[in-house]
Amino acid sequence: MDVLAPRCKIISVVNQKGGVGKTTTTVNLATAMAAVGKRVLVVDADPQGNASTGMGIQRAERGAGCYELMFDGMSVEDVAVPTIIPGLSVITSSADLAGAEIQLVTTERREYRMKDALDRSAKDYDVVFIDCPPSLNLITLNALIASDSILVPLQPEFYALEGMTSLLQTVEAVRARFNPQLEIQGVVLTMYDKRNSLSDAVARDVRAYFGDKVYETVIPRNVRVSEAPSHGKPVLLYDLKCPGSRAYMQLAGEMLKREFPAAAEDDIKQAV
Repeated sequence: MDVLAPRCKIISVVNQKGGVGKTTTTVNLATAMAAVGKRVLVVDADPQGNASTGMGIQRAERGAGCYELMFDGMSVEDVAVPTIIPGLSVITSSADLAGAEIQLVTTERREYRMKDALDRSAKDYDVVFIDCPPSLNLITLNALIASDSILVPLQPEFYALEGMTSLLQTVEAVRARFNPQLEIQGVVLTMYDKRNSLSDAVARDVRAYFGDKVYETVIPRNVRVSEAPSHGKPVLLYDLKCPGSRAYMQLAGEMLKREFPAAAEDDIKQAV
């Protein structure tokens, strides 16, 4: 059986709480990685399909995607769609994926459908980002089992750390039963409002708990980031010079240093 190329990294972007910038982080990190020459694949595993929309692929234009990858035996090559960003492809979501949760209950090797598909055919990428649903369900479990690590976008608000408890418990359970190599790749603070003292207080708590797992880069609240998906573009294409774009490029630079330590220094400079 074909296996993933050794240098391929599979990262699930996950938080069971909605509205924390999970899809925005997926789309813009993937764009930034592609901009410095990495071969990048985004797997849109959220039935809402926002990552697909955010990269300019409207629902009417979507064919086979994540559902067919998991259930119909299709390969990555069959379902990956090139985007307007060179080096970046996406496996889209569709309405069929909304019923996958029920279908998985009686499916053979139900926890391993995504892993089996990616192991079988995702050979041509340096990094794969899986945009997970905003819940800890069987689709998310499939993503965690298929992944090397998770990236957690975290909004600095009162309930942020409380919500992390369930996620960390799930990660530990996945390690124990399915994927002992799974690790927390990083935590990124999103929608950060420097005018709000609560943001600073929560950020301090998060950094005290997770230490150097928390990225130095924070993603600020920025209207241009919010506008970009309605134009079917990552914010890096919509407005490269806005604070949100600069922050995501800096975040990509940090991730390159963590995930690709042998990367050329000029590649890292391009990202930041």
